[in-house]
Amino acid sequence: MSAEQLTVAVVGAGGKMGMRVSANLQKSSHKVFYSENSPAGQERVRAEGREITGTDDAVKTADVVILAVPDTVLGIVSEGVVPQMKSGAILLTLDPAAAYAGLLAKRDDVVQAVAHPCHPSVFLERTTKEEWADTFGGQGAPQNVVSAIDEDAPGATRDTAEAVIRTIYAPVIDVHWVTVKQLAILEPTLVETVACMIGTLLNEALHETVHTAGVPEEAAKAMLFGHVQIALTNALRGSNPFSEACEIAIQYGKDTIIKDDWKKIFDDSELDGVIAKMLKLDTVKH
Repeated sequence: MSAEQLTVAVVGAGGKMGMRVSANLQKSSHKVFYSENSPAGQERVRAEGREITGTDDAVKTADVVILAVPDTVLGIVSEGVVPQMKSGAILLTLDPAAAYAGLLAKRDDVVQAVAHPCHPSVFLERTTKEEWADTFGGQGAPQNVVSAIDEDAPGATRDTAEAVIRTIYAPVIDVHWVTVKQLAILEPTLVETVACMIGTLLNEALHETVHTAGVPEEAAKAMLFGHVQIALTNALRGSNPFSEACEIAIQYGKDTIIKDDWKKIFDDSELDGVIAKMLKLDTVKH
């Protein structure tokens, strides 16, 4: 099997992520089948010059089947797809929650892999307009990807998975291989429970600054947007030390806003609980 030219099926090709990965696959040398059930999704696929193929026909010859469907239906979709896949093929999902929760249909001769984009780093050196415009990744700005694959997968199979991963998320700096559980700790715990929550907290704080404290909005945005960069580069890269007065304010913020036991989010039981909520399950299976 050549990693340069593979047969790839995208199930859910008309959805948000399906359209993103399909755009890069369409520019590659791979043979690609696009499957989409919803009429609106089919219209979006055809509008980009891609043909619709029935799911059964799309997956039966594919070296890699990408399930670009919502997490809550990945289990059901995989039950219909996995029995149709050829022996030795790879089932690739784009988020670790369903794999971690044990929702995906399995076959001994089908390899499971997960690949999630890191998105372009806030510290990325951007030199072109295309890189500046691409905040999500997969277009002009390089990004890293974190991936997981069955522990007993042959090395050649991992190479095949990585070839497709680098294509769908291109341009890719590096693919970091971890376990499914480690990938689940990264997302949701590190980046959604913590980083995305902090992003929404910053937005709420900006709103209070403007609408409760009465600071002019443009002045508040100017101060916040600049200081977000300083906060990140000082705290995460050690570029400059915070001043003594700032350290006092930081500690006041921690004492006032953060619960003393917040690090419990890294406990296995908490990870299981939040993923169960995300997938609308009573419990997760391992």
